[in-house]
Amino acid sequence: MNILLIGSGGREHAMACRIAGSNRCSTLFVAPGNAGTAHVDGCRNVNVDPMDFEALRQVVLENDVKMVVVGPEAPLVGGVADYFAASADLRDVMVIGPGREGAQLEGSKDFAKRFMQRHNIPTAAYRSFTADQAQEAAVFLSTLKAPYVLKADGLAAGKGVLIIDSLEEAQRELRAMLQGKFGQASAKVVVEQYLEGVELSVFVLTDGKHYKILPTAKDYKRIGEGDTGLNTGGMGSVSPVHFADKRFMQKVEERIVAPTVRGLSRDGIGYKGFIFAGLMAVTDKATGEMDPYVIEYNVRMGDPETESVFPRITSDVVELFEHTWRGTLHQVDLTVDQRAAACVMMVAGGYPEHYVKGKQITGVEDVKESMVFHAGTSRGTDGSLLTAGGRVLCVTSLSESVPAALLKSYQELAKISWEDCYFRRDIGQDLLKMMI
Repeated sequence: MNILLIGSGGREHAMACRIAGSNRCSTLFVAPGNAGTAHVDGCRNVNVDPMDFEALRQVVLENDVKMVVVGPEAPLVGGVADYFAASADLRDVMVIGPGREGAQLEGSKDFAKRFMQRHNIPTAAYRSFTADQAQEAAVFLSTLKAPYVLKADGLAAGKGVLIIDSLEEAQRELRAMLQGKFGQASAKVVVEQYLEGVELSVFVLTDGKHYKILPTAKDYKRIGEGDTGLNTGGMGSVSPVHFADKRFMQKVEERIVAPTVRGLSRDGIGYKGFIFAGLMAVTDKATGEMDPYVIEYNVRMGDPETESVFPRITSDVVELFEHTWRGTLHQVDLTVDQRAAACVMMVAGGYPEHYVKGKQITGVEDVKESMVFHAGTSRGTDGSLLTAGGRVLCVTSLSESVPAALLKSYQELAKISWEDCYFRRDIGQDLLKMMI
């Protein structure tokens, strides 16, 4: 069958490699794709804005597309699945991604918090505030202990979460957010208790009733080594996370995954797609065991976690998606490569603030031992590979352990260069120290 994948980043390149490799896929169209997806066997980029639902409709109808896989969050929150379901000529297309209501798990932090409270899913204590409650919000903030966590309620391109040590600075930032620092996304702000622990990402594919838990991963958001500096879309990831052992994952399934899927069903929210639970593993001082708490939900695969997780999935992902659509996910097995994966993101100098596009990239063709996923790339008129975004390339390696996979990724990315290229040299080092 013909399939349409929506998105243009490293996540979509990694997904495209697995989807196009399925014998169930005839042609994979990627909207809009990038220079990497353009060179995946069986792929064709189509120059369509992911938020232009009518243009997506034309691609589907003109190319007899039977399945649509949605990569990024914005089309999901914007209701692309509802648009297809409401169209007589599109409603039979298999859309892998939740409708607008389910997508509010990511589209609204306040919605997600209320959902977790309602279904007894462990998360940090919180309160939500709007601009007319600014004084009340400042008072509540003063009752908490540092560091202070402020979250824009809506989508803010991964930059709407602030963790601040100073009460005075936190109160200033809270006022700025309520006054429009992140636009409409921070018209409401969630102020929550800080949880001390280790972050990890757990991904679930669900048909609304049954689910498969995908490999765990840990990503690194800050631009600077030692997790310093501004937040980014992600500077690298590793999979699996060593402390997420059988005991810990049993807690995750019993306390978070199963109640989340069950809660969506009880709330009458149909859901066919990915659920990404961003977790904090907090050590219980009494037992010494790690317990999982939900920091946030996303309603799609993460980036750059996908670049570590998808290479480890050995099942036919198109078959998994077909069963997701049909509500029969329990009838198919999920198989996973037992090797570890590690990816390191290469970004433009100046990212996540001002950076220059159009720098010529060299050396990608010299990488033989790792996978190179394109995030922000384009082709020049002469066919040269150029930077076209802040996050440019992601180098992923598989090996017998996380340290070995990281070593291979760093060795291979050394072959790639462009003016002002930057990458973090400490991806995964915090986990390695925990293993000693």
